[in-house]
Amino acid sequence: MTGSKEDFWQTHSMKFLESAFRCDKQERLTQADGHGRKTGDCGDTVEFFLMVDNDQIRALSYTINGCLNTNACANAIIDLLEGKTLSEAWEIDPEGVANYLETLPQDHFHCAELATGALYLALADVREKQKSPWKKLYS
Repeated sequence: MTGSKEDFWQTHSMKFLESAFRCDKQERLTQADGHGRKTGDCGDTVEFFLMVDNDQIRALSYTINGCLNTNACANAIIDLLEGKTLSEAWEIDPEGVANYLETLPQDHFHCAELATGALYLALADVREKQKSPWKKLYS
């Protein structure tokens, strides 16, 4: 790392900093309507848990084993999706996550791709469980 500690705090937006250090949504939701887990080439892992009511996301949480950038991206997704519909959730993309954070380092754009990929897996799981509701009993 070439910069000083002060550079880190001055380089990033308040939105990025709040998302990077926020942990209030880190939990496993039992009997989630959707679950998605993805591990990136960097070794970071993100898991999303969705609770859905009439195609609207009612609750969203995550677990993570990764860096601050990945944590920021997971929290950005939660901020962007709470209260949205499943159709709106499918519109989230890595560029939208990075834009929301304002100062995600370009060399960590893969963190936005990782978090978005985990979200898509959770959304696909919701779709699968809607088609076969009995599967929720075994997740």
